[in-house]
Amino acid sequence: MRMDAVFTGARVLTGAGFRPVNALAVHGGRIVALGDEAAALPARRVVPLDGATVVPGFHDAHNHMAWYGMGLEELDLSERSCRTVDEVYDAVARQALQVPEGSWIVGNGYDQTKLGGAHPTRYGLDRAAPAHHVRIKHTTGHMCVVNSLVLRQLDLAAVPVGGDVVTGEDGEPTGLLREQAQRLLDPLRYPVALADVVRGIGRASAQYLTEGITSAQEAGIGRGLVGSTPIELAAYQRARESGELGVRAHLMVAADSLHALEHAAEDDVEFGLDLGLRTGFGDDRLRLGAMKLFSDGSLVGRTCAMHEPFAGEPGNRGYFQTPEDTLAATIRRAHRSGWQIATHAIGDRAVTVVIDAYAAALAEFPRADHRHRIEHCGVIGDADLRRVAELGLIPVPQGRFVNEIGDGMRSALGPDREPWCYRVRSFLDAGCVVPGSSDRPVVNGAPLTGIADMVRRRTASAHLLGPEERVTAAQALRAYTYGSAFSAFAEADLGTLAEGKLADFVALSADPTDEDSLDDVRVLATVLGGEVVHEHARRVIHD
Repeated sequence: MRMDAVFTGARVLTGAGFRPVNALAVHGGRIVALGDEAAALPARRVVPLDGATVVPGFHDAHNHMAWYGMGLEELDLSERSCRTVDEVYDAVARQALQVPEGSWIVGNGYDQTKLGGAHPTRYGLDRAAPAHHVRIKHTTGHMCVVNSLVLRQLDLAAVPVGGDVVTGEDGEPTGLLREQAQRLLDPLRYPVALADVVRGIGRASAQYLTEGITSAQEAGIGRGLVGSTPIELAAYQRARESGELGVRAHLMVAADSLHALEHAAEDDVEFGLDLGLRTGFGDDRLRLGAMKLFSDGSLVGRTCAMHEPFAGEPGNRGYFQTPEDTLAATIRRAHRSGWQIATHAIGDRAVTVVIDAYAAALAEFPRADHRHRIEHCGVIGDADLRRVAELGLIPVPQGRFVNEIGDGMRSALGPDREPWCYRVRSFLDAGCVVPGSSDRPVVNGAPLTGIADMVRRRTASAHLLGPEERVTAAQALRAYTYGSAFSAFAEADLGTLAEGKLADFVALSADPTDEDSLDDVRVLATVLGGEVVHEHARRVIHD
């Protein structure tokens, strides 16, 4: 039998230990043989890789693909463009000259810790664009600032539980809406047009392939997330049908999209999507993943739920986005109904409460290999870390956070709690499987950048944040490949290069397990199902 393709002349890092071989044979989208055996097989195409290092396709275990893609059309207010609050206002003013009065100006990516510590205000936005509706989004997505024209249209007496409208010393709103208070914008901005979501997915997908990402887990679709649409799954289906979805996608479903299900009394499926759909439904290109649930807010925004106050704010311990009893009840029902659960928890108090809820659900309804997750698991002490491992939970920290927003996290925690911040090595040492993820667009989502930051743990100011949490380059690579696949119940098909697995891999310019070469590694080509879907240069890979 002739192979569809044989890829030769490479250093292919295979299996759990990244054992190098020289060739890889593909048929029907899957790996058939490796090494000398693969090189000897007849093939319709022989693809020389010219000495590249080949690793499994990168898998981002927690990202916001549609949000990122749609944001590419919005005003960039990140550190790349704005380093002061006045520069934010100037960017909004320039945009106001380009669009009609009365229309929306939406920007994203600002971070108050990089703007001198202060958020923009509605008053500054009013001066910049008095005749436009303005909304500028924090890089975390956990807060935004609106101008007075927008603020006057909001029902400020109906702030949802788990959010707040920040006021100044005069008692008047500053324009800053935190956490669930952003839902006040729904009558003005929700739902997003389906075509806009599809285009966003397409733009994100194209970027991901250039970075070697072949699989991604969308960290929340549906009504529960600000700026989404209740038919977001349809957008992904349409993007797949049109060819715009170029990566394998696992879609976490927002908890607000689930509801009680009528069924026979003896059945356990009491809570979920219509027809009993739950985690695992779909195929290797588009699949339902975990249920996504929010417990608290953000660390840099000082809204996550903490046991002790934030540094410099004696009265602020953050708060829960979902009431604790509701959180526990939702986890119980979803667990009983067979869902994998992914709960956002950043503050150490939120992490404790989520672990308690998982433990109670598992005690009442034991289930092997549940792979429930704690998204971010941002601040955690040793005792709770041991409980994560004992319960078989999967922590999902983001290595890139240390570099891009690490100084803001340090400021919020103070020196005594720094060692508890976005831990990785301690989870591995405890026996946890740790995935690799970015939470893009919160930070740069390129996996090679994330891998380097997991190894180095340097903040933007060059501070070494939690040196004992550094990992080796091989461990970081394993997180972004096998670890992420495992977190999605996909390790039988993805995460390592082995016979029978899907032929998803990346050709790199250097070995990413060599820590001295991390700054030199570049993506040369991305292959999905044995097909070259991205090439950095036509001369790199040729038939």
